[in-house]
Amino acid sequence: MILAPHEPSAAQRRRQAYRRRQTVTSVLVAAASTAALGTLLVVAVTGAPGWDRVRASFADPAIARDALPEVLAGLWLNVRLLVCCAAGALLLGLLVAILRTLRGPVFFPVRALAAGYTYTFRGLPLIIVLYVLTLGVPGLRLQGMPPVLVLGGLALVLTYGGYLAEVFRAGIESVHPSQLAAARSLGLTYRQTMRHVVLPQAVRRVAPPLLNDVVALQKDVGLVSLAGPIDAVRAAQIATAETFNYTPYIVAGALFVLLAIPLIAVTDWVTLRAARRQGR
Repeated sequence: MILAPHEPSAAQRRRQAYRRRQTVTSVLVAAASTAALGTLLVVAVTGAPGWDRVRASFADPAIARDALPEVLAGLWLNVRLLVCCAAGALLLGLLVAILRTLRGPVFFPVRALAAGYTYTFRGLPLIIVLYVLTLGVPGLRLQGMPPVLVLGGLALVLTYGGYLAEVFRAGIESVHPSQLAAARSLGLTYRQTMRHVVLPQAVRRVAPPLLNDVVALQKDVGLVSLAGPIDAVRAAQIATAETFNYTPYIVAGALFVLLAIPLIAVTDWVTLRAARRQGR
């Protein structure tokens, strides 16, 4: 038996047509309001007193063109440092979070050490950790001292590991204890329970704040320039010192924003997906 194709009723067709008209109208209104606001802002900024001096000091096309290759070369160092530090901070944060959630009095010293680490590095300003590790530690002149760039990356990993540890711990503790009991009743060990039951749910639940911390780390990798490595910020500083013009800093800032846009878009997508899953 062949069923006839479903034909929408007249009322349903009218509703669909109305929704299409509303969508088109909303898009046109949004585009018109955006264009109007953008035009107003451009006119207000370019017509303000002193705009010519601001443009000459911060938006000189010739200086931007000359500084761009060096700033791009420095940005590649920031990208590599971001990848390494993000991976290290995620692993360290996960390890500390697991240590903080261990049960039993015998693990109290481990929990205390993990808690002390998170309290310390969440309270310490990142710039102090950078100064201590990149300027103070090399002054000891110990044998086998790693390069300053490695010490700067270590400062970022230690600092962000404390933040990520609390995010992971919140995700682990959000899993209902009945799921742990059910897993143990099926014969799973504690390690198997954490690996197959708890951690997959915990990571899925805290993915948006984890990605937000990675976005923040993407900005803070520029602070390693304080220790001397020529990244995008240091390259912009050198170009500014040569020309006494701040356009290279604007170029470096624009590149950092472009670098952050994909991470921010992924974060928003993951957040929206988690909200829809929770709503269902």
